[in-house]
Amino acid sequence: MQGVSKRFRLPHEQYSTLKQRVLHPRKSRTFSELRALEDISFDIAPGEFFGIVGRNGSGKSTLLKCLAGIYGVDGGRIAVNGRLSPFIELGVGFHPELSARDNVAINAIMLGLTRKQALERFDEIIAYAGLEEFVDLKLKNYSSGMTVRLGFAVAIQVDADVLLVDEVLAVGDASFQQKCFDQFDKMKQEGRTIVFVTHDMGAVRRFCDRAMLIERGEMIDLGDPESVSAKYEEVNFGVVDEDDELGERTGLPRVKILGSWCERDGQRDVTTVAQGEPCSACMEVEFLDPIVDPIFAITFRNDVRHTIYVARSDSAGPMGEFAAGQRSTVRFSFPNWLAESTYKLTPAVITGDMRVTLDHRIDAVTLRVEAKRFTGGVTDLPTEVEVGDS
Repeated sequence: MQGVSKRFRLPHEQYSTLKQRVLHPRKSRTFSELRALEDISFDIAPGEFFGIVGRNGSGKSTLLKCLAGIYGVDGGRIAVNGRLSPFIELGVGFHPELSARDNVAINAIMLGLTRKQALERFDEIIAYAGLEEFVDLKLKNYSSGMTVRLGFAVAIQVDADVLLVDEVLAVGDASFQQKCFDQFDKMKQEGRTIVFVTHDMGAVRRFCDRAMLIERGEMIDLGDPESVSAKYEEVNFGVVDEDDELGERTGLPRVKILGSWCERDGQRDVTTVAQGEPCSACMEVEFLDPIVDPIFAITFRNDVRHTIYVARSDSAGPMGEFAAGQRSTVRFSFPNWLAESTYKLTPAVITGDMRVTLDHRIDAVTLRVEAKRFTGGVTDLPTEVEVGDS
């Protein structure tokens, strides 16, 4: 992709009915111009997992639709080597009055499979979506999650060289999201070229070989996932950049969080844990200046942004001295009795007097907790119940 630009004309007044057009036939129509993309250039190597991140309205989906050929471009050029398959709007082309059985065949053929291939892969598609009991039910009676699961199950059957994926990991329940992660791991191992649009920085760090950040239609960063994720947090949340002059201006030691993740049974970068399973929240920290007794902290917020769990290292006592250039991994291990929800992890390093945050990564990791039952509480602590005579 070289120098790609895309603009949209937005009418100042829109006619929604034929009557309005008849009543005002000579009324002048004026337009304003929206610059959705401006001089975007990048190359993606064969077999690379490439992430595109940015805030809502930044131009990510427009860029993906230009790559897919859905939108034409106003400037620049796009070249794609190999067969391309867009996973942009899963389930487009499904007919609500037809059953899953009929829709699978139609959608698979629309995505490039032959009728024979669609029939051969039908059982695998339905099993992957977990819809064996609903295969003859009309799609109008499906929930939105069931429809998207079916769409994704069909889409991954396409034998494409380049895949365009737009926020697929946000669909379905926790178990199906884990299937999406497993599928991406499989695609990486197969050497497929994948372009992945997401807001999830944990997914970017886990899957992507490189990433780019787009803001207001312009590319403002391109590089390794860690640096692009940090830049995204700076743009999205106003976080002070690691190379900022904060330490020089205040005399405070400079500290940099290099990465963060969740662990389970020694497995790094887990995205789903069962309630009651031991879990660890981790961060890797680099000390650019000497520091004595910093405080490390983690915060988990649920899907409605309530702070559910906070842990600080000072509860275990002073942390000691750290030399300039030293790197350390900080691990918070805890019995996971969080209620079923999706949580965002924010790691932080704070001065010993708790007055200044030296570095933090807002919503750096996404963790889904699964439970066998829902109680309505924010935690489900193990509780013994005893009933006796009064």
